[in-house]
Amino acid sequence: MINIPYSGTYYISSQRDQDLADRVIRLIEGENLAFSKQLLTGHVTASAFLLNMKHDKVLLTHHAKLGKWLQLGGHCDGIKDPKFAALKEAYEESGLPRIDHIFDQILDIDIHEIPEHKGVQAHLHYDIRYALETDERHPFIVSDESNDLKWIPLDELEDYNPEPSLIAMRDKLQTLRL
Repeated sequence: MINIPYSGTYYISSQRDQDLADRVIRLIEGENLAFSKQLLTGHVTASAFLLNMKHDKVLLTHHAKLGKWLQLGGHCDGIKDPKFAALKEAYEESGLPRIDHIFDQILDIDIHEIPEHKGVQAHLHYDIRYALETDERHPFIVSDESNDLKWIPLDELEDYNPEPSLIAMRDKLQTLRL
């Protein structure tokens, strides 16, 4: 386990995990604006891997700007609390009435490039990801940031987005046997 400042503890299960955690820690400790999109080279973001109560489906958004199926999430907007930001983004992007953290620890960390868009230069997202859950019987609302939302069975995740960073979250959950 390693403590990520302002973010919580993170279980290191691979060299990938260690390398990404080290990079996020360096950013947070070295940049006053690490949690703000004003840091144009890259900044901390927060994601919600939002599962149903049986933990066999995840709610994904077809992201309007990026044009692909992704977990819910977004910018911390200067708030140095990615766990809170992940929950806030999940509420905002789904319209669901109740969402809870499954456990306190960070589920995963990923660092990925966001392409240039509408005059905002390409930059990195240092994405801190948490496992959340909700009752899938509650209707969701598609926000302006999404083309669609959909409950995806975890064993069909690759059919929607085969990117290793998304699959890593599912695989970590299965290792935890939630």
